[in-house]
Amino acid sequence: MQENSTSFSIKNWSDDDKPREKLAQKGRSVLSDAELLAILIGSGNKEESAVELSKRILATTGNNLTDLGKLSVKQLMRFKGIGQAKAVTIAAALEMGRRRRKEGAMAITKITSSTVAFTLLQPIMGDLPHEEFWIVYLNNSNKVLHKEQLSKGGITGTLVDVRLVLKHALEHGAVGLLLAHNHPSGTLKPSVADKRITQKLKDAAATLDIKVLDHLIITEKAYFSFADRQIL
Repeated sequence: MQENSTSFSIKNWSDDDKPREKLAQKGRSVLSDAELLAILIGSGNKEESAVELSKRILATTGNNLTDLGKLSVKQLMRFKGIGQAKAVTIAAALEMGRRRRKEGAMAITKITSSTVAFTLLQPIMGDLPHEEFWIVYLNNSNKVLHKEQLSKGGITGTLVDVRLVLKHALEHGAVGLLLAHNHPSGTLKPSVADKRITQKLKDAAATLDIKVLDHLIITEKAYFSFADRQIL
């Protein structure tokens, strides 16, 4: 049995409703997320068109493409009209988008603001289900020398090895440190532990004339900068 009725295939729609033709004629930027998703799945089901089905799928994730990308193939297949082939296509397309964004972040070689720092680090930790703490080592021009994960699983539950941080700073010839960790909960408010580890690293680094330039709390869409808020 076919997965969907052919009457709901995009090729049978009126010209005004065909997202493929719309993209070809007007460009990708004019299409809605639902229309782009409809191109991927190609057809809907007996009750709804591909665009209508796409809108329903997106609605379940709050119209958030990042959350859509977190759905497994099995979860996608729970929608009527989405078989394994379509689910795999959706998952593959969103994974390519995630990798493209990560490649863009990797091209950043100099930190000129908290926004640039967020652009560099958000693809690494912004949508993780657990907490991670990272250090970015910088030279005197704020160029990125190295970045590494310091801990995983939460600041309060992980012993921060300050000596290791300083050892790596000296090895890389760093004179500046950028601290960053994510909050999977989505909250941007720094905790007591966040402030404590910031001060601990700042004091330790100062003994070697190394400055902690900022500490970012990163969520999926936003960030909190200790430096911007002048609490560093």
